[in-house]
Amino acid sequence: MADNFLTQDEIDALLGMKEEAQQSSSGKQSLSETGKKTDFPGDSSANLELIMDFSLTLSVQLGKSKKNLQETRKIGPGAVLELDRFINEPVDVLINNKLIAQGEVVVVDENFGIKITHIINPIERVRKLI
Repeated sequence: MADNFLTQDEIDALLGMKEEAQQSSSGKQSLSETGKKTDFPGDSSANLELIMDFSLTLSVQLGKSKKNLQETRKIGPGAVLELDRFINEPVDVLINNKLIAQGEVVVVDENFGIKITHIINPIERVRKLI
C-alpha cells in the first residue's frame, strides 16, 4: 500500500469507530483513571472534518464487456459495444474503484445523471475505500 494512504486503524480512529468496536466487544465503556468515560480524541464530527478535503474519484459503471485484442482494434467511431447488463438494471457507483452505491440513469435537463437507489452500509463503505 502507498505511504500516503491511511491504515484501517487510522480511519477508524478518525471516524470514532474504534471506541464503538471496543465497547461492543468488551461490553464496557472506556473509563479514565478518575472513573469517567473517556471520549476517543474529539467527537466524530470533528474527526470527520479532518478528512473532508481528501480527493476521491467518483465513477459510474454502466457495465462491462470482455473483448480480445483483435476485437478491440476494430473499435472506432460509431461502434456499438454490448455490455453485460440489461437497460433496466442498476448501474454501479464507485469511489476510487470501490462499489459504494447503485442507481439508475436519469436525464437532468439535457445531461445524464444518476439517481441513487441503494447505498451500501456506511461501515462497509469505509472499509471499501481503503
